[in-house]
Amino acid sequence: MPIGHGTVAETLSSEAVQQIIAQTFADLPLVGKRVLVIIPDSTRTAPIPLLFRLLCEQLRDSVARLDYLIALGTHPPMTEEAIDRLVGLSAAERRHYYPDVQIFNHHWSDPTALVPIGTISGQEIALLTDGLFSQDVAVTLNRLILDYDQIVICGPVFPHEVAGFSGGAKYLFPGIAGPDIINFTHWLGACMTSMATIGVQDTLVRRVIHRAAELLPRPLLCLTLVMQGQSLHGMYSGDYREAFQAAAALSAQLNIVHLPQRYTRVLSMPSLMYDDLWTAAKAMYKTEPVIADGGEVIIYAPHITEVSYTHGKLIDQIGYHVRDYFLKQWERFKDVPGSILAHSTHVKGAGEYYLESGREVPRIQVTLATGIPEERCRRIQLGYCDYRTLHPEEWVGREQEGILLVEHAGEMLYRSPHRG
Repeated sequence: MPIGHGTVAETLSSEAVQQIIAQTFADLPLVGKRVLVIIPDSTRTAPIPLLFRLLCEQLRDSVARLDYLIALGTHPPMTEEAIDRLVGLSAAERRHYYPDVQIFNHHWSDPTALVPIGTISGQEIALLTDGLFSQDVAVTLNRLILDYDQIVICGPVFPHEVAGFSGGAKYLFPGIAGPDIINFTHWLGACMTSMATIGVQDTLVRRVIHRAAELLPRPLLCLTLVMQGQSLHGMYSGDYREAFQAAAALSAQLNIVHLPQRYTRVLSMPSLMYDDLWTAAKAMYKTEPVIADGGEVIIYAPHITEVSYTHGKLIDQIGYHVRDYFLKQWERFKDVPGSILAHSTHVKGAGEYYLESGREVPRIQVTLATGIPEERCRRIQLGYCDYRTLHPEEWVGREQEGILLVEHAGEMLYRSPHRG
């Protein structure tokens, strides 16, 4: 059983968090050991400043080394200024109070920053994926893990389009992983579709992630957090499977909104913490289940001017399409990284592709009301709307008309009895 607790009705005080941390580390033999804590980047809501401070208070006096690694996956590296904000410190405070604590970015595409930790055989992959895939999957992680005696994951759990729920060992894969397993797990999730995956605890992707975590050559402790908005409702520590399961169960209660109907038009306003479509597209994933067939979701984000700071060129080449557009033309797309194909299908949503006629029929229309130019939106097969013509306040209270406004979109999953 994991240490910790959480409820829907109450939030955890900083004192309660400190007690859970103290209890977690009370019996771990970490004196003189080197500890690496894996934390999320700024695209996840979590009280990282509090956790950073409490973990330092708990461990610094007894361990030989305490450092942090940001689980970027394929997100761009964070600047020093952004890292300071992530941990809630000024540059001067960080230098003064924590001169011995290093905070590293993960570099997923740099082979020199990675180390192989094993391979999941094709036979095992076939069992884990119910026969959907059967190739060997190489598992690589950030080589910094070898410089430490204990790995600690610390991050929140939310409904997620690829793995069902984020968090737990997902902070290893894709958090600090290399491209092979990142691409494999993302394409696996896309083949299952976001609609069938999001908000589900036991998914094929989660099974692969947990199997890959068994290859980690260092002891692993997991601290899972459960948020609702800015409020911390739960925290569980222990084995990565048990801590994740406890957090996902509470997250399902806190981060899934059940609505009584489907909607023909949804204005989804992603949080400002997302700075490109690659991350802000969660505003679509999390609302897709409540959009009626033939309906439209408008991603309203005037602050976003880029499709993806990391993968924009590849996305420009292939555009956004339904899953079967790629599956039925596999020879044409088989060399495109799986994470790119997956993102494409997740943004476009469910739909059909008819190879004989070349006709693609998405279930819903996805329209961008962002700073991305109209020409580029059309080129990547997404709709365009000038955000200056939209007034979100005019969308309030129109649910009976089949119109829904979702503010701060990206972490809450919306479901209706009819879909999702």
